[in-house]
Amino acid sequence: MKLYYDFHIHSCLSPCGDDDNTPNNIVNMALIKGLNAIALSDHNTGKNCPATIAAGKRNGLVVLPAMELTTSEDIHILCLFERYEQLQKLEEYIQGRKLKIKNRPEVFGRQRILNEYDEQIGEEEDLLIVSSGVSVEEAAALVKGYGGIAVPAHIEKQSNGLIGILGAFDAGLGFEMVESAADTGVNLPRLVNSDAHYLWDISEAEHALEAESCSAHGVFSALKKMCGRRP
Repeated sequence: MKLYYDFHIHSCLSPCGDDDNTPNNIVNMALIKGLNAIALSDHNTGKNCPATIAAGKRNGLVVLPAMELTTSEDIHILCLFERYEQLQKLEEYIQGRKLKIKNRPEVFGRQRILNEYDEQIGEEEDLLIVSSGVSVEEAAALVKGYGGIAVPAHIEKQSNGLIGILGAFDAGLGFEMVESAADTGVNLPRLVNSDAHYLWDISEAEHALEAESCSAHGVFSALKKMCGRRP
């Protein structure tokens, strides 16, 4: 079955994410846009994933847990998972390695942790848009080791994109797919996502994948198949 997706969406936990990007607002906007599956991918954290997954289940939208990891080289890597527990293990790992800088909400924005009813239950004190302490050479194998798929994000961008930072795409880094708005000549499966920081930026129903079921397992299995892995 054809499922329309957007696997790169930020919530109000990302300091650069709009305060209106709450779990329920994200889910409802995705449904308005005609999407079947999304991933919540805040910077270096997945703490708003449980609430968004729960909101998605109530409303018939598949929500994958994800994270946009910042490497030591300032390259953004989209980390997609089937289950939140897998993402939690990655977050616990990088918690011991990433830079510890206190957030300044008046400068960078608030980092709000919400429950499935959009009620605030906490606020991340350490700034999230910093280096995770993980190098780009480590990223693909590290994420795969926790059961996920590491996808270099917006690779064509000069800022935080793999090609923009390194000057070329190195197949030896072990990545199995990429994210870009246009064909960059990289010979890997390509995802087209929004990198939405505002509700209106969430993708329309334009890009789809073929999955056996409209479920987290079905969607993640389809992604693994695109990568050449066994579903």
